[in-house]
Amino acid sequence: MIIKTLPVGPIMANCFIVGCENTKSAVVIDPGDEADKILMSLAESQLTVKYIINTHGHFDHVGANKKLKAATGADILIHKDDAPMLAQVSSASMAFGLQVEDSPPADRTLTDGDKITFGDITFTVIHTPGHSPGGISLLTDNVVFVGDSLFYGSIGRTDFPGGDYNTLIASIKNKLLPLGDDVKVYTGHGPATTIGQEKRMNPFLK
Repeated sequence: MIIKTLPVGPIMANCFIVGCENTKSAVVIDPGDEADKILMSLAESQLTVKYIINTHGHFDHVGANKKLKAATGADILIHKDDAPMLAQVSSASMAFGLQVEDSPPADRTLTDGDKITFGDITFTVIHTPGHSPGGISLLTDNVVFVGDSLFYGSIGRTDFPGGDYNTLIASIKNKLLPLGDDVKVYTGHGPATTIGQEKRMNPFLK
């Protein structure tokens, strides 16, 4: 499995390219900005994008959806509860003094337990609300992509519309921590971590 981490945009959100080594089929997770940088990275590894997956609907994770879809024809996937946010990207970003294009609508909406297959890789969708109503994590083998639910030593913000602290803590404790200490966690901002590391050291989970 090919995994590339690209921090993009002024808020440095992590965009992930995940590719199948055998088939060169790939997904792009959370293309928040800098579509050209993402496309260049795909070309370097000779990968073909099948899906654009948004872990949630905040502008810093969906801002390059439109350009990436135009360039690749890939389907946009997002949880059904965050799908309406794709039409509000521009207004949401203006609150931060930024100009971001609205995203095209989702080609497919996701729910808990859904499977996303590309090449020899299958993601299982885990609904992890709290940072946003439709936040998801994506599990495959010993790796999980958690969006802004969990960070190295921290958790996602819950002061945005639709956020809820108790819901987020429940998502982490009931959905993510049971995955196993050795599971590697790729976060929406900052460095990767492991479930075990966060169980032991994350002050929000004590």
